[in-house]
Amino acid sequence: MQLKLRIAGMTEESVVDGPGIRFVVYGQGCLHACPGCHNPETQDLEGGSLVSPEEIAKKIEKNPLLDGVTYSGGEPFLQAEAFAQLAEIVKPWGLNLVIYTGYTFEFLLNKSRKDLSCYKLLKSTDLLIDGPYLQEKRDIKLLYRGSYNQRIINIPRTLSSGALCLWQDTTALPLE
Repeated sequence: MQLKLRIAGMTEESVVDGPGIRFVVYGQGCLHACPGCHNPETQDLEGGSLVSPEEIAKKIEKNPLLDGVTYSGGEPFLQAEAFAQLAEIVKPWGLNLVIYTGYTFEFLLNKSRKDLSCYKLLKSTDLLIDGPYLQEKRDIKLLYRGSYNQRIINIPRTLSSGALCLWQDTTALPLE
């Protein structure tokens, strides 16, 4: 059976959803219901449309200028298996992966011990922007984030070192 992603939409070129030029996939469905959510239309679990990871990959492949792919929401980790499959297709093309999630890294790390799909998606991630959007902590000056409780985590460094490594660069340098 072919996996399908329920998505709210895609942006073929973005420079605000992570470093460089990015293809953005907006997952459909979110349980966080953060007040002031930037994408409230993506919360309905039954909304959006179904598309295979291969179909999305074909769109990504058409743009040689891309630096990476961003998964935004909705909550990408609600569809971890299909998003991980998309990552398996596009990462060998040299594209990095940024994921926005309302979950914390610690929650996802714990979940990934029992959930192979969550583990695969987390391990494919280069930068994880974690934590719920908190309207009372909103700061429009933050790079790639809406509220200052959210962190930009360098996942490869974090997983290899065993210590949380934040990404603090404010320029669009390539990811490791």
